[in-house]
Amino acid sequence: MTKIALLGTGLLGSAMVENLLQKGAAVRVWNRTRDKLAPLVQKGAVAAADPADCVRGADRVHLVLTDDAVVDAVLAQALPALGPVVPVYDHSTNLPAKVAARAAALRAQGVRYVSAPAFMSPNNAREASGLLVYAAPAAEQAAIEADLAPMTGKVWCAGERADLAAVHKLAGNSLFFALAAAMGDVLAIGAGCGVTAEQMLAFYEVFKPGVALPFLGQRVARGGAGRASFELQMARKDVRLCQESAGVEPTLVLPAVAAAMDRGLAQGKAQNDYAVFTRS
Repeated sequence: MTKIALLGTGLLGSAMVENLLQKGAAVRVWNRTRDKLAPLVQKGAVAAADPADCVRGADRVHLVLTDDAVVDAVLAQALPALGPVVPVYDHSTNLPAKVAARAAALRAQGVRYVSAPAFMSPNNAREASGLLVYAAPAAEQAAIEADLAPMTGKVWCAGERADLAAVHKLAGNSLFFALAAAMGDVLAIGAGCGVTAEQMLAFYEVFKPGVALPFLGQRVARGGAGRASFELQMARKDVRLCQESAGVEPTLVLPAVAAAMDRGLAQGKAQNDYAVFTRS
């Protein structure tokens, strides 16, 4: 039976524990707030007294903690009890620079630290769906994927550079935040035109903008260079119409986009591809 230590039993960590228990693993858990352990103990987990107690004898370790400072503090307590060549998978959302420094320091000590942030909700973690992204040396990747595959629907290796997964995690979150704000503007346009949120959202059952993200990313990466398929001056007109349609409804994304487009127009880029505004 695989012996797993999981430190950090918030919403995501607790759901991961439930999934691991269902798959027959022996799971020891630790959390700074002890009362969060009780429901997991009732399901078969073993509560540890401290981080060292949690990782002692483990085949692998999973961290699901709040930030870099907590990760460092917990690891400082856990490492003296960690067995040799035991992998430490860090699913926390961290600053890439600190991940790089942590990985270098720990691997110099012989600790197999792997940044493996999660793109999943607690329900994804509970039912082993969603995505885990990791970065690690090529020689370790097969073993890592074997460890992580039972925890998620997809495992993706970002590469060997230690902080790459952390970079993708923050970039992915930034896109989610931006899309949430953009959707707020969509609903504001609807409200300004007397259209309900339900009616506005029904459109996205047939219009799937997500499929265009790779193409859009390439266009933004080029910064509007090359032949225009949609000129900046025409895009700015459409942004104006969006804002006018929203009326008094508050918008978050559109004002920033309008300001950036106006800078591009002032720079004489009216006939450039509209993506030039992202560099203006």
